[in-house]
Amino acid sequence: MGFLKKFTRQELSWMMYDWANSAHSVIVVTILPIFFDSVAECTADSVSSMSTWGYATSIAMAIVALAAPFLGVFGDIRGMRKRLFTAFLLLGVLAVAGLAFTPGMDFTSSTDAAGRVAGLVLVLYILSTIGFDASCIYYDAFLTDITTEDRMDAVSTMGYGLGYIGGSTIPLVIFLGMNAAGVPMLTCLSIIFAITAVWWLAFSLPLLKNCRQTSGKPYEKGDIGRNIKGVFTTIREIGADKPMLVYIISYFFYIDGVHTIISMATSYGTNLGLDSAGMLLALLLVQVLGLPFCLLYMKLAARFGARTMVGVGICVYMFICIFGFFMNSLWQFWVLAVLCATSQGGIQALSRSMFGKLIPNRDRSGEFFGFFDIFGKFSSILGPTLVGVVSAFAADRMLADQGLTAATATAEQVDAINAAAGPYGILSVILIIIAGALLYFLVLPRTLQGDTRNI
Repeated sequence: MGFLKKFTRQELSWMMYDWANSAHSVIVVTILPIFFDSVAECTADSVSSMSTWGYATSIAMAIVALAAPFLGVFGDIRGMRKRLFTAFLLLGVLAVAGLAFTPGMDFTSSTDAAGRVAGLVLVLYILSTIGFDASCIYYDAFLTDITTEDRMDAVSTMGYGLGYIGGSTIPLVIFLGMNAAGVPMLTCLSIIFAITAVWWLAFSLPLLKNCRQTSGKPYEKGDIGRNIKGVFTTIREIGADKPMLVYIISYFFYIDGVHTIISMATSYGTNLGLDSAGMLLALLLVQVLGLPFCLLYMKLAARFGARTMVGVGICVYMFICIFGFFMNSLWQFWVLAVLCATSQGGIQALSRSMFGKLIPNRDRSGEFFGFFDIFGKFSSILGPTLVGVVSAFAADRMLADQGLTAATATAEQVDAINAAAGPYGILSVILIIIAGALLYFLVLPRTLQGDTRNI
């Protein structure tokens, strides 16, 4: 791949972690909800599988979000960043390996058995998500160690692009190939979860071997206590830095739409009764298109600026939410997938590099990226929770309007009500994105007037 020749060994090794962890993004985040929905249908309460999945996602994000600033601080101690990265990487890998055993468990024999399997799936999903997101705090912080400010947009965007073409695409192709060859679905799931765990670990090795922490300071006695107190100093610094404050709050809102669409797409489509194989093929298309669109965003950012291209991505996601409300067929899911592919990687990559340029002191990049992560993760709590609450409320109202309860409704009635209630949850997300758009387009430019940082 000739377009990689301009990157250094450290930059390429750093990018490979996107290649590695993207297997988790596509297999665990998009395929696991389909399996969970099948298990949830066998439980005593099968009405709220979409809302339950949303709540589980929110719990995982809340744990990481609350810990993120402190995790980032510890990562700024010289030599600790890679150790902490490794610890959370292994937590995530082991949790995904555990998921490989769940499809082989008998969840159809009784509602109690289904409940136990569903609970185990949720626990392992939460642990894998914690491992994934916490490791990314240190991964993001390494960006300031392995490249220069003028190369951050290109390095960050190419990382996302490689993640799409490798980690997201190849495991999904393997899964779809096994399914097409007639391998039973539950066996396919067991194998692909195992492959995902191995893939994630194996392709993390280049970063572990070649990337070094150059920022931060050596540990001195009492540093841990001082660093914890320093978190509150950093809060005051961010509050006093108006461009950083406005940007990070706008990011909180607009990235919510991106994360919510990613985490809830297949669960939403399943509730609408869309064909699982068709949805997975559409998601494969997203991964295939991910690299070229990331490259396009990278080139356009070099010409028009990262801030302009993030603004384009925000507009695309507002339209996606509106389109998703009216979606009721598989071909529309394919259109939605293509729309996501155009901007999903670009908006996340450029948001990361924009924040990296705003950090005033690279020796504290882990600390600042910890706060960047907390805003990103709390946005991931808000969106799925909002979808879960709104869709569950709508479903309960529809049941009540028909004189039904979750216990008295038939399976066909439950499916119809879930399909009718889901779009209201998706549409509610646009309100959050609009809040981020107003800050990004109207307030941020004013705060940047006269600022020498080039974002």
